[in-house]
Amino acid sequence: MGRYRGPIVKVARHLGVNIAETEKVQKYLDRRPYAPGQHGQKRKGRPSDFAVRLREKQKLRFIYDVSETQFRNLFEEASRKKGVTGTVFLQLLESRLDNVVFRMGIASTRRQARQFVRHGHILVNGKRVNIPGYRVRPGDEIKVSEKAKKIDFIVQNVERFKNRKSFPWLEFNADTMTGRFLRLPEREMLSLPVNEQLVIEFYSR
Repeated sequence: MGRYRGPIVKVARHLGVNIAETEKVQKYLDRRPYAPGQHGQKRKGRPSDFAVRLREKQKLRFIYDVSETQFRNLFEEASRKKGVTGTVFLQLLESRLDNVVFRMGIASTRRQARQFVRHGHILVNGKRVNIPGYRVRPGDEIKVSEKAKKIDFIVQNVERFKNRKSFPWLEFNADTMTGRFLRLPEREMLSLPVNEQLVIEFYSR
């Protein structure tokens, strides 16, 4: 299954979660806190255990906006590493370059971050990287290229997000458009509306 390219709001309403982590999507959810479609407001029966686990998996996959294949591969990698599988899995997702660019406020959404990376606007340790799923390591420097610093979307994003709450595993200088991935985030640092244990159970069935 490839990456979803349709309306984000539709999926967010279906899952009941702000998968884009943006104010715009949250406003839609606040206004219409039910699934889309003719029968969206009707109460449904108790979902099966499989449906509950599938829903958690879909929530996490859509939040990070990755394909099913990429998501499954990251899960399998996490299951082979030392540590708590759920936490390691989230750390791998957080370490994707497109996610880091989004978290730093260079992009307004992960979709936009992926475009910036693919177009060569982002440097990692001084080298241009155009792979959205590139694994960022603790200590890596993330920087907007000199040419891209003049792009209106990037300038507006950095100005808009420079005063928002920062993430303790990242640092970012809005004036130089340069940041650093300080360390892997611990689970308690991530305010994700997902129970990753259910995702593990989904793939372990």
